[in-house]
Amino acid sequence: MARTQSKLYPEIRQGILKSAANLFAEKGFSTTTIVDLAAACQSSRGALYHYFSSKEEILTQILEEHVSSMLDVLVELGEERLEPDAHLRAVARTMMRINSENQSEQIVLLNDWNQLDEKKRQDIGAMQRRIISIIRDILARLDQQHRLTPRLATSYAMSLLGSINYTYAWFDPKGPVSAEEYADQVVDVFLHGFLSKPE
Repeated sequence: MARTQSKLYPEIRQGILKSAANLFAEKGFSTTTIVDLAAACQSSRGALYHYFSSKEEILTQILEEHVSSMLDVLVELGEERLEPDAHLRAVARTMMRINSENQSEQIVLLNDWNQLDEKKRQDIGAMQRRIISIIRDILARLDQQHRLTPRLATSYAMSLLGSINYTYAWFDPKGPVSAEEYADQVVDVFLHGFLSKPE
């Protein structure tokens, strides 16, 4: 007989994903066991298998949800038809806020991406490429000096993204600089240069 699904099933499932992300970020996916996960979730192995079929499925869900939620919000921002400067700032602030609120998920994405099966790597990679494309398109709209040649377009976009995506190593969400303030700093330096005089 199939096990009855709890009314709290979605909340419990999300709690498992959050606890697992924290544990994977701390220990690494490959060295984390199901027993470790059960302890972190204050659960049993059997209860975990009620929500996920394997440790690999948990990893896949963490990364899919993290990247897809980012992409969904950026697509929605694009539908607002903002001016390019305002659009870039909104994208940077959104990405920085999401990353600062989900630092463990970002660490797992960057460190354990290679643990996914080939199909899932392709699927999540496609979403990541769409995010890069969004940045490239905004920069193309801002590019008055024609620096964004086909050869350099991706490197410019990745330079900006790198300033936001690797903040997990040092950024403190409770520190003196908010996620949005930092995102504005990144955009200012990227567009105008650190040594340029403010207007």
